Amino acid sequence: MEVIQTNSLSKRFGATLAVNNISIHVKQGEIYGFLGLNGAGKTTLIRMLLGMIKPDSGTISLFGKPITSKSQNRNDIGYLVETPYSYPNLSVYENLKVIGKLRHLTDKNAIENIIEKLKLTKYKNTPAQALSLGNQQRLGLAKALVHEPKLLILDEPINGLDPEGIVQVRNLLIELAQKGSTIFLSSHILGEISKLAHRIGIIHEGKLIKELTTDELSNQIIKKILVQTTDNQKALHCLQNSNYSAVQTNTDEIEISSPQAVAHPEHISKLLTECGLPPKQIFLFTEDLEMFFLRTINNHK
Repeated sequence: MEVIQTNSLSKRFGATLAVNNISIHVKQGEIYGFLGLNGAGKTTLIRMLLGMIKPDSGTISLFGKPITSKSQNRNDIGYLVETPYSYPNLSVYENLKVIGKLRHLTDKNAIENIIEKLKLTKYKNTPAQALSLGNQQRLGLAKALVHEPKLLILDEPINGLDPEGIVQVRNLLIELAQKGSTIFLSSHILGEISKLAHRIGIIHEGKLIKELTTDELSNQIIKKILVQTTDNQKALHCLQNSNYSAVQTNTDEIEISSPQAVAHPEHISKLLTECGLPPKQIFLFTEDLEMFFLRTINNHK
């Protein structure tokens, strides 16, 4: 079942085309990472998914029904968009109690459970306005998660969280997806999204420029062997004679991009040693995720 379906979705603000002809399909139980630089159009699309703003063209369906349908059960959706707003004078528990009434919670332990899961127990009776930025974010997430929604839409959910909080939220989202919830996760941090998402969509200047699975992401990241020897010119000749794709860099290194070299760097060490040039240094370079993200964006400029 497709929980989220957008077809040719567009939204313009004056002269700015914030979302440009985007079609996305997200299945039940899937974690979909929606990536883009600040201002790329992520939040605009999320606001359209939630019915906060209307698209200029295109259609949106959630759970197989248009979001304008009166039969749409909004209680199946949890969300956090940009700033995690709360009632400032109410405590953490009181804020969640208000949400519980709005969500018609039947599980009497739901509020206590989400407070414990997000490590807010010691702040249970603290007014929201007195919370740190990280704990305000935790409270915002608790409000989105307390009713265990079938669809969870989160915009930059790890903003302000410390490393421990990021891991806690990651584990909680994975657990929800394993129970069948669908998660649409917007961020500009590729490294964290890649640890969660089954699929990733990259948006740039309003356009969806790439969509791929995490396995496809792993295959598209640049990997190469970097080698230094006492005589790089001789080593280069040795490698090329053995059908390795190798070039001399301007940093006194040899760069080997052949897949067989990346898979078995020990073969490179053996070959060079047999040529009388044991490596002074050999290193497997793997492009980090942020570099991949920026490379993908630059290729579409």
